[in-house]
Amino acid sequence: MRVVSVPEGHAYVRNTGGPGVVRLPDPPVPGAPAGQWWPSPWLDPERVRREAGTVDVYHLHFGFDACRPAQLSALVGALRAAGTPLVFTVHDLRNPHHVDTAAHDAALDVLVPAADALVTLTPGAAAEIARRWGRTARVIPHPHVVPLDRVPVPRPHEGFLVGVHAKSVRTNADPVGITRLLAAADVPDLRIRFDAHDDDRGRAAARAVAGLPGVEVHVHPPFTDDELWAYLESLDLSVLPHRWGTHSGWSEACHDLGTPVLVPDCGYYREQGPCLVHRWTAASVAAALHRARHLPRAPARGRAAQRERIAQAHLDLYRAVTAPVPA
Repeated sequence: MRVVSVPEGHAYVRNTGGPGVVRLPDPPVPGAPAGQWWPSPWLDPERVRREAGTVDVYHLHFGFDACRPAQLSALVGALRAAGTPLVFTVHDLRNPHHVDTAAHDAALDVLVPAADALVTLTPGAAAEIARRWGRTARVIPHPHVVPLDRVPVPRPHEGFLVGVHAKSVRTNADPVGITRLLAAADVPDLRIRFDAHDDDRGRAAARAVAGLPGVEVHVHPPFTDDELWAYLESLDLSVLPHRWGTHSGWSEACHDLGTPVLVPDCGYYREQGPCLVHRWTAASVAAALHRARHLPRAPARGRAAQRERIAQAHLDLYRAVTAPVPA
């Protein structure tokens, strides 16, 4: 089964693959650094027409932010003309990069009704898709993020270490706001590690929390994967600073490594796996911290078997959308 995945070069996509599926590699983006796959050349209807007959399934995940509804409609038309089924995994019901929901909603209004099959990651997201568009989405959970062969490395430390990673302060993130709530909590032995990328937005966030009680500030370039896994293992709790959103790969990495995670009550983060939930209030954050102090650190079990089930679910879906229609 020859599958175009938009994009292919992403841990989520690669960890949903298995025998029977050949995912075509991302074509290089003209003028972009090596390894950059947004915006994918496969979003161009002309490429779809040109490559007709070489692809069995077109599977769209993300990276279409810059496409207007007319462009997406043209893409759908090209796929239909080529006889190539469209599978769409709805990762984001609300775009984490947009304050205004209109552009992403307009894109979904084209893609969700047009797809030959829909996938999403949680039952709550599937229920929202059914409410908004009257479509049924198959729920296939997020696979592991951390490599399966990586052995967890415990990192003992003093106190109760809670981490907030601002990164470059994505639009939907409020790392400063959540850190202020954490710092105001009366929790014994609490230490708060605040990390930020060494860029304008990251440094501004770091300055805003410097001096808060119990907060240690670290400003640095983006972690490599291995550095990120080691960082997450060093924490007793990782806190997602999202004001809105739908799903999170970060929380999946925490599950992989046995690091408890505190998520906001927006979107469907809470449905992805075991977690604590806050409501952006001092009381809910403090209550979650007190509970987190007594949580065991246990890496997720059964991820290898889950990956096999996820791969089979995708293969079954691809076979279903390419099966001949009975006369």
